[in-house]
Amino acid sequence: MSELPDTIRLFGTVGDSIVDGPGLRFSVFVQGCSHACPGCHNPESQPACGGTVRPIEDIVAEISANPLVQGVTLTGGEPFEQCAACLALARRLKARGYNIWAYSGYLYEDLVSGMVDPLAPELLACCDVLVDGPFVKALNSYDLKWRGSSNQRIVDLAATRERNEVVLWESRDDFPEPPAAW
Repeated sequence: MSELPDTIRLFGTVGDSIVDGPGLRFSVFVQGCSHACPGCHNPESQPACGGTVRPIEDIVAEISANPLVQGVTLTGGEPFEQCAACLALARRLKARGYNIWAYSGYLYEDLVSGMVDPLAPELLACCDVLVDGPFVKALNSYDLKWRGSSNQRIVDLAATRERNEVVLWESRDDFPEPPAAW
């Protein structure tokens, strides 16, 4: 396997998101998406040549600097169109114990098969949850939690690997225990 990159092209980041998965999350918005879904909430993230190139270690350091961040969300743009860079980032974050979610316009079945990118199965192995499927404007509802349209699935990747079939993630209200000093 070739060496993974040490930079990633980003549309931007949000250091304190509560809308891209449960808990306080750091959201990484990659640049570039070929899906071009009508009604996309980040159409400026679609051109592959836009955004800024940043060292992956700088992003890891930025995430690690906030002890309140519980997880990291890879979104975009399309993370699986920068699979090698997202894999490099996800491996570093997983080694530090972060919960990782990824959003993709591709379906789980296409990603895990390696059809989209040969590194996609490895990136999925670093992730805890995948929100898959393209955004469909006609199926949009603001009542949906963690997804934009009702065709999208929230896939529990550990359970899916264990059962060898797609298992949907179930929302849990896992709140951290307050320190004993409180």
